[in-house]
Amino acid sequence: MRTAEQIGNELNRSIKLAMDSGEASTIDEARTIFEGYKLGIRVGSDVAGSATKQAALLTAVNTARRCFLGGVDIQMRSANADLLVPWRTCRTLGQAIVDLGGIISDEIGSKTPTIIIGDVDARARNLFELRATFDGWVGGVAPSEDDIRLSEIQEFTPAGVLAGALAVSEAFQHVRGRNALAGHRAVGLSLWKPDSRTSWMDEVDTGPELEWLPSNCWLIGLGHLGQAYLWTLGFLPYANPETFQLVLQDYDELVLANDSTSLLTNSKMIGQKKTRAMAQWCAQRRFRTRIVERRFAGNFEIDQEEPSVALCGVDNQTARAALEDVGFAQIIEAGLGRGTEEYLAFQMHCFPAERTARQRWESDDVLESEGAFEKPAYESLAAQGVDKCGLTMLANRSVGASFVGAFTSTLVITELLRMALGAHRYAVIDGSLRSPESFEFIRNAALFDPFNPGVTAASQADEQLNRKLVA
Repeated sequence: MRTAEQIGNELNRSIKLAMDSGEASTIDEARTIFEGYKLGIRVGSDVAGSATKQAALLTAVNTARRCFLGGVDIQMRSANADLLVPWRTCRTLGQAIVDLGGIISDEIGSKTPTIIIGDVDARARNLFELRATFDGWVGGVAPSEDDIRLSEIQEFTPAGVLAGALAVSEAFQHVRGRNALAGHRAVGLSLWKPDSRTSWMDEVDTGPELEWLPSNCWLIGLGHLGQAYLWTLGFLPYANPETFQLVLQDYDELVLANDSTSLLTNSKMIGQKKTRAMAQWCAQRRFRTRIVERRFAGNFEIDQEEPSVALCGVDNQTARAALEDVGFAQIIEAGLGRGTEEYLAFQMHCFPAERTARQRWESDDVLESEGAFEKPAYESLAAQGVDKCGLTMLANRSVGASFVGAFTSTLVITELLRMALGAHRYAVIDGSLRSPESFEFIRNAALFDPFNPGVTAASQADEQLNRKLVA
């Protein structure tokens, strides 16, 4: 009999939806439901020449394979095209797709929910089909029959990550059947001005071309959100990646459950320290790293040689309350929703702000999942001998979907980019992918003086297009 801790460390955080909603009576039944979910992606040949389209494609593959357990089929003619965004030691687009768990196929079933990227004609059949599109800092998705496509001229890889994550979100909500609008609406955002009153489909301000990128930051937490931050950072066009320095802080080891939400984790990495696994990934990207293997707390102080900007992705309220205690000049942090209704929610905060981090998270109370013990899957575990303490622990493991973290990472990383550019900043961004029209934004004009986090040069667009990665 496995212990509750073993079960929790192996439990896919997406299939936990079926357990917590009551639709599955056992973990195996929940897994069977999700193995019935399959996704297709049709890719145009022009993706070979666009780093942003490749970022959208790889984000869609990476996030979808973790929740569409029936597989992700990719139909394309450009599998041998040079990879224009860095991914491990892969040299071609096809190699990266396979490495990320996608399946290159000749055909996609007519009943399979499908995403299209690039020069692909919409099918003249009544299918669930979404187009992912972008231009500059603007990205989004729309039903293919609506014939909505941005110009896709100005490259900006975070917009590709945004479009890929939104496409998988809409497809996943569709197959889950809990949101009738999913896949039948246009959903998007300007990462340059997310609070713009102009529709993203009509957005004329596509943001600036990147000339400078951040040269350092301190990353707190290397799970769902922390790895999503690295995923989006890794696609940025650093002219000399060695000039980017990261401090990686975490204390945990990777477990199988991390594979269901964390974008840089696969089953071969289970048992490794998160810091060391992510440092290895950073080395492949040629980023420089230092690691800190301890819980984050306000009992130390950063020195002048260490990054003064922190990106935080932990869900521990005690750690979040201490964010301003160690000497960071600027902090960008995000958190995700937990339950069956809130797993699509996110919130981003920046500090300093009107309320301190300690005021915002002064309580470290953890709410138990109400009524979880009454759900059939938990009753089944109880019958197998899991005690109440173990059931409580399992019930309080959050539901999660990697596409939510990928989406949220684009908000965090573009906040960092605007900081490096000396541009406008946001104190809070709050919302849910269930209802993107209701996102809330609070600008921070008064408290954020111009601040230089340290910058390094970005590659020019023509260099990005023609360069080949060295393994």
